[in-house]
Amino acid sequence: MPASSSLFCRSLQVFAVLQWLFLFLGLCLSSFLLVFSLLFTSLWSFSVLYLAWLVLDWNTPNQGGRRSKWIRNWTIWKHLRDYYPIKLVKTVELPPDRNYVFGSHPHGIMCVGTVCNFSTESTGFSQKFPGLRASLVGLDGLLRIPIYRDYLMSTGVCSVSRQSLDFILSQPRRGQAVVILVGGAQESMYALPGVHQVVLQNRKGFVRLALRHGASLVPVYTFGENDVFRLKVFATDSWQYLCQSIIKKYLGFAPCIFWGRSLFSANSWGLLPFPVPITTVVGRPILVPQSLNPTDEEVDHYHTLYMKALEQLFEEHKESCGVPASTHLTIT
Repeated sequence: MPASSSLFCRSLQVFAVLQWLFLFLGLCLSSFLLVFSLLFTSLWSFSVLYLAWLVLDWNTPNQGGRRSKWIRNWTIWKHLRDYYPIKLVKTVELPPDRNYVFGSHPHGIMCVGTVCNFSTESTGFSQKFPGLRASLVGLDGLLRIPIYRDYLMSTGVCSVSRQSLDFILSQPRRGQAVVILVGGAQESMYALPGVHQVVLQNRKGFVRLALRHGASLVPVYTFGENDVFRLKVFATDSWQYLCQSIIKKYLGFAPCIFWGRSLFSANSWGLLPFPVPITTVVGRPILVPQSLNPTDEEVDHYHTLYMKALEQLFEEHKESCGVPASTHLTIT
């Protein structure tokens, strides 16, 4: 490939990453300010009409969302994929005659691997798993923010509320796959390069969900997710960690101090993520019987099976994904 063509392709990839950074860090506040500020201009009617629509559309994130096949297939997502690059690995067939609960690990700082693989078609999810409909679920609060919510829903994101999850898994059409970042914000606080630590020991709600609907549990691990940024980790007895914990408790996310490379130099500080390979591996399903009112013993049993399956998935694929053989998964 000519140097000029290669440079152009790389520029497109960087632009795609900058778009993702803006979506993750800036669009939330910008969209809120836009709707609010227009109220004090001659264009106030646009805000009023949108807010009226927002009230009528308020419950959509809990009713399967409003995905757009067109947006999920945007070329910009392929450029985002190629920047790292990001890859989706299928280990076994997942028949579309049943529903699934995907537990995705780790969260990382911006969960770019999970988003790229399950909220876009850049890595070919629909081709690799024909008949499945992946729904990544996120904080309910994010899906209440004007404009931002519509962008998220267009990629297939739905609320992580119980109402939303029950709605998706109760659809008459089989092949529903809800993707849950089980470790959540707590896990993002340990997203250090080379560290493979997941928050799972006491996270059992997703197992109870699978039992209520008879949905198969599927462990998913994304290698490289923690390597794209550098992170400042605070001691658990520090005031900084206490602030993170309080914000996480009340807002659902933990503010982190992180950094990457600059736009023009890999040796300078910036917010551009490091271009390291990210590989998401979808494991074998664990068949789960339906139990409308699962007991604690049932939940503990399948939770233990899930943890063992996740550890096995990690061990089987770690070396092919550049992780040393001496490294093991830590579950907290």
